[in-house]
Parts: sequence; C-alpha cells; structure tokens
Amino acid sequence: MLQCIFLLSDSGEVMLEKQLTGHRVDRSICAWFWEQSISQPDSLKVLSVIASPTHYLFQIVREGITFLACTQVEMPPLMGIEFLCRVADVLSDYLGGLNEDVIKDNFVIVYELLDEMIDNGFPLTTEPNILRDMIAPPNIVSKMLSVVTGNTSNVSDTLPGATSSCVPWRTTQLKHANNDVYVNLVEEMDTIINSDGVLVKCEIFGLVEMNSHLSGIPDLTLSFANPSILNDVQFHPCVRFRPWESEQILSFVPPDGLFKLMSYRVKKLRNIPIYVKPQLSSESGTCRINVMVGIRNDPGKAIDSVVVEFRLPPSVSSANLTSNHGTVNILADKTCSWSIGRFPKDKTPQMSGTLVLEEGVEKLQVKPTFQVGFKIMGVALSGLKIGKLDLKNLPNPAHKGFRAQTEAGLYEVRS
Repeated sequence: MLQCIFLLSDSGEVMLEKQLTGHRVDRSICAWFWEQSISQPDSLKVLSVIASPTHYLFQIVREGITFLACTQVEMPPLMGIEFLCRVADVLSDYLGGLNEDVIKDNFVIVYELLDEMIDNGFPLTTEPNILRDMIAPPNIVSKMLSVVTGNTSNVSDTLPGATSSCVPWRTTQLKHANNDVYVNLVEEMDTIINSDGVLVKCEIFGLVEMNSHLSGIPDLTLSFANPSILNDVQFHPCVRFRPWESEQILSFVPPDGLFKLMSYRVKKLRNIPIYVKPQLSSESGTCRINVMVGIRNDPGKAIDSVVVEFRLPPSVSSANLTSNHGTVNILADKTCSWSIGRFPKDKTPQMSGTLVLEEGVEKLQVKPTFQVGFKIMGVALSGLKIGKLDLKNLPNPAHKGFRAQTEAGLYEVRS
C-alpha cells in the first residue's frame, strides 16, 4: 500500500504531492531523498527501492521528473515500481510529454488522474481508455471553457461502460471509418566487448507494439515463426495466457490505439552489426588515438544514426581529434562525441588524433570505454519473425502492416 506520491523537478522542487491514505507523509522525506541523491548520485541511479529512516521509497526518473512514492508497510516492491511506470506513461500520453512546465500547467489534470488511478494506496483504474472517458485530455477548447465558466474539473459525471466490461482496456461501441492494425518489433541490443575484442555479452530486449484502430470487439491471434528464442516474456493484460502456454500463440482483444502488447529478451547472440577497434599508444606526455568503425555482420539494411562516444580520462588536459567521415565534438564535461550518421559505402570511418596529458603524467593510466549508438530500420537483429496475424469479429476487412527496428542500448567497447 502506497501512502504518498511526490513529483520532483530536476532541481529537487516538489511540484506535486498526493497523499493517498490517512497517514500523512511529511515533505521532509523529499529533502532527505534529494540530499542522498546529491551525495551518492551513482548509487541511487541504480536503486529503485531506497530505505530511509522512516519510510521505504520507490523512485523512477522520466525526462528529468522524479516520481517518488512512500510506504511504511509490507508490499511487493515491483508493484510500487510498476505503478509509478504506469503513472508516468499515462501522464506522458495525456500531456504529450513530460517536463516541469507541462506538469505545472496541467496540475489539476495530473491530480485528477492520480485520484482515479489509486484508491486508499492501492492501484485502481490504470487503463488509458477508461481514464480518457473519465477525465478529458487537455486541449485549447477545454482550457478556454474553464476560464470562461470557472469550472476547472475535467472529470466526467458518468462512469464509463468499460469499467464493468470483461475487457476494461477497451472502450465500448468503437467505430472506425477505416479498420487497420500495425505491428512493430522494437529491439535494443546490449553488448559488451572487452579490450581483447572478445564478445562478453550480447542480449536483445524487445517490445511488440501494436497500433490498433478496429471497430467493435475484434479478436486477434498473433503467431511467431520462431517463438522458442524468446525469454522472460511479459504481456499486456489483454493477452490470454493459456494459448501462449500451450501453443506459444498470442490471443487477445486489443485496446484501441498504440499499446505495448509484449516484451521479451533474447540471450547469447553473436551477430553484432558493428565493430569498433580503438588503438591507443602513449609516451612522453602525449597519447595517440585511432578508432576504426565498420560493419561486422551486414544486417541487409542501412545502419543509420551511428554515434561513438567516450569520456576523456581525467589525466587528459586537451585533445585534438579529426575524422575522415562525420563530425567530432568535445563537450564541456570531457565527453567526445563522434557523429558518423549513415555508414558510407566507399570507405571505413576512422577517427584519429592526439591527447595531451597533464604535466607530470608520462603515460595514460586509465583507458576510455567507447559507447556506440546506432539504428537499423526494417530489421530485428534477434531473428524474431512474425508468422501470421489473424483478425476475427470485424464488420469490415482490415489493413495489416508490419515493421521492425533495432537500436543500440548499452553497446560498450573497452579499450
């Protein structure tokens, strides 16, 4: 049971406070949390549950906004974290993004949403379709009416019919002029390559996203050509578990609009698309650096938005770096960013230059770690393939579309 939720800005200011039970949580807990985050920034970044002297704190950070929930009673930690994630997703969807100004400008709607999403500390209504029927999203007309009439409430006087439906994630009596459904495979590749060029870790974290605009109460079945490669699957509540357990088929009645149908992980991959070969040699107070980037396993599609970043070691006082393709920028925090963009067909991108060490330092003691970013449209590097999508209970035929993309998550190359 959660007792309070705070929304903090990136400077630690409490922008919103929502007390959920009769036990009032003092704002001083936010001051304690912020002092800890300043004194121990690295350790708190990886902790979602923190024990304070008086409460257990759950925290997530979205777009610079810290969502902080407090409790003093026993409860599953994941429930608190998952609920905060759902709150952040709903607010981002309602407000078209998250930042300090948006939260302050739509304070009333944020407070009303929290009032409907949680009751006496327990999650209640978290489905976006029902919430949209209960609380109208902000728009110019509603803001003008609130100014003219003085009525700032956006809460509907009637209870949505979906609250008593067996499919509460779907608005009742939906009608679309054109029926269509699109399936997106969105994957992130996490890779670690050690200084010897050996692949230490390579995993894919993926999402099956759907954008559904179907009339009535459609019944969908989605199958994969190779579902055996999937691990750690998680489903949207609309998915019926028995068909997946017995036949590894997704059977469901979809929500309307864009939603995450399923998440998954694929372990122990070997087909990494990009190689990075750093070479460093230092003597007499200087260090020569040469970094070569190329395609290791051609995915069959263009590799775009390629960026290689690394932080200059503390002993480096200045750097002079150039590249034969793309641009090299050194930021104020000593982060070097090499933007390659799309891979050229006629040459191998290469960055080289000199690092000048501080006075009295002869050789580079700490070698940099390179972070690689990229995007590949039209390819799921995990090898996951969609087999078939069947649609039933539709008044009219629907158009179906499929798309895949892979991005770099934590793609790390050690020198």
